[in-house]
Amino acid sequence: MERRFIYAALACAIVACSGNRVIVPMPPPAAGIPGTPAGGSMVPLSSRPPVLMQFEWLMTDGSVLAQPVAKTNNFYRYVPDAYGDYSKGTWQKVGSLPKGYAPTDFASAVLADGRLVISGGEYNKGSKYQLALTNRGAIYDPVKMTWAPIGHPVGWNWIGDSPGTVLADGRFLVGDKLHRWDAALDPKTLQWTRVSDAGKSDENAEEGWTLLADGTVLTADTRHAPNSERYDPAAQRWRSAGSTIVDLHSPTPTKGCLRYGAAPKDCYYPAGEIGPAILRPGGTVFYTGSYSTKGNRAGHTAIFYSTGPKGGTWAAGPDFPNGDNAGDSFAVLEPSGNVLVYGSSGATYEWNGATFTEIPQLRGVGSPLLLPTGQIMLLAASEIVLYTPSGSPDPRWAPTISSFPTSVTAGTTYKISGRQFNGLSQASSFGDEFQNATNYPLVQIRNDKSHRVYYARTHDHSTMGVATGRKRVWTYFDVPADIESGASTLEVIANGIASKPVGVVVSPHR
Repeated sequence: MERRFIYAALACAIVACSGNRVIVPMPPPAAGIPGTPAGGSMVPLSSRPPVLMQFEWLMTDGSVLAQPVAKTNNFYRYVPDAYGDYSKGTWQKVGSLPKGYAPTDFASAVLADGRLVISGGEYNKGSKYQLALTNRGAIYDPVKMTWAPIGHPVGWNWIGDSPGTVLADGRFLVGDKLHRWDAALDPKTLQWTRVSDAGKSDENAEEGWTLLADGTVLTADTRHAPNSERYDPAAQRWRSAGSTIVDLHSPTPTKGCLRYGAAPKDCYYPAGEIGPAILRPGGTVFYTGSYSTKGNRAGHTAIFYSTGPKGGTWAAGPDFPNGDNAGDSFAVLEPSGNVLVYGSSGATYEWNGATFTEIPQLRGVGSPLLLPTGQIMLLAASEIVLYTPSGSPDPRWAPTISSFPTSVTAGTTYKISGRQFNGLSQASSFGDEFQNATNYPLVQIRNDKSHRVYYARTHDHSTMGVATGRKRVWTYFDVPADIESGASTLEVIANGIASKPVGVVVSPHR
């Protein structure tokens, strides 16, 4: 993204606002995915954040970590109330980033060990250039609530607003914005390793990466649109995934180059923008586009079939309604399988595989985060709201528990096993940066008598893959030291979808 994304003015951030509201006919839904009605309910948080926030992540203890708009080196933690109600939570300022690192628009991910890692940044407070493209990074410890610096891949002088994703094996894959280069961070050693980018068609600028069920990573090119590519981590190679049929990237409005360093060569010619992509239950990827030409602001969409008889092929989807598009915008997967996607005009749409429907009450909202309750936290201009989408998930999408402790002790760590603990999708996407995927298990324990809710911090998941099907997976969870004792129920939650509850007896700390 080659401009600062101003959340306080999101409603008209990119193109002129449109007040029209229409429903556009679309192709039939993918097989096995029921269409559900659009729209839902919305409530504000009773406790407003102490400052205006721009982006947030779901941590594995059920808390939310948020970054403010202004002092981007600071971070705040939000926790729901004692009964798991996210509309009645509390805010707490936590650790700040290392000195000199105050980025926006960077690669980020919650790792399998429960820590949050960020790398790079298109902007960094204090930079004297149009772009910072900083190569700094940091990692957040959710137990100590502190940040520590991490390095960067050898030879990477710039990173910037780069694509990134956690691979199924837990490594954090990041692409250098200015080159075809890729590197993976080992979460155990925090060391970067350059991996082969053989076969990559163009540089990584403005691309978004989507993890598929087979462990490959899908991207649609911006510089070489309409080409698409898949990265195979085992082979360390990119291969063409064919044409997206329609052009999903926009021509850049920037004339000339943007400075990011002192040398004459430190000048970047923007590749254009693109929209978010969401893997849906059933294996289709809904890919959205920025505006197609300077005279046509309507963004195209495309559907990639990652599995099934059409596996590896693309189909053109419908254009956005209202002449809208999704360039540099957010999308999130609702528990029902619908996709909530932001238009660049400020309008917000729900797509169910059959129809595009505008959700009027969500016009101009800020970045979304899928919560374990199935609600979506939305960072709005002056407050934060919770949106509860309509529709319900297919029971087959839920995690299932097969092995668990029937009694637990406060302050102790346990292992729990089952299937589909990581959900069917990363469930969140932006055009390129701003990654806050939620494909990891959370463990919720509710006391049967008092109905108090506790989230046991999960860590060291067996996989970070998606749609793992019947494969046995597991995670470890730390029972909170202050948990109420007695008969309780335990659930594993992924992407806002809970497993069937099982009974556990909680004992006080010995």
